[in-house]
Amino acid sequence: MRSNRLLFLLPLLTLLVMAGFFGWSLLSGRDPASIGSVMVGRPAPALAAPALRAGDPALTDSLIRSGKPVLLNFFASWCAPCLSEHPLLTRLAERDGVTVIGIAWKDKPDAARAWLKKLGDPFKYAGFDLEGKIALDWGLSGVPETYLIDAQGVVRLHFRGPLTERDVSDRILPLLKAGS
Repeated sequence: MRSNRLLFLLPLLTLLVMAGFFGWSLLSGRDPASIGSVMVGRPAPALAAPALRAGDPALTDSLIRSGKPVLLNFFASWCAPCLSEHPLLTRLAERDGVTVIGIAWKDKPDAARAWLKKLGDPFKYAGFDLEGKIALDWGLSGVPETYLIDAQGVVRLHFRGPLTERDVSDRILPLLKAGS
């Protein structure tokens, strides 16, 4: 009789332990972005993407191995956080002279072009990755994601989510100035 009660309580105890673990995980204050990226400190993956804008050349490795640092940004016209970081990318390109390369991820090229026409186009070079194959090589988890690639073609920073003023002032610009 006593063993039947224990068998009855075992699933309930298991559920309580699991609920406690999940509750602790949610409330522990850990930031998923703090996981880091396996890309940082390694040579940038190959880059081969069709041009987003008519008449522009396709994106190739030579753009990220040009001897100058670049910022590579994956974006999409349907992405709300991409909209929030767009002014920062524009400012980096226009005011700070940063070479910004954009790749429209899983977005129709016509929609991405219209979005850039409406908001302004901060990208010196732009391509698209309709099927998401390029993003796999870069370890993309969603959009927006941005990579700072140094003059030697090594990924120095990786940002998941929209860039912030603090990212730009505390991390991106100091590295760009040091690399100039």
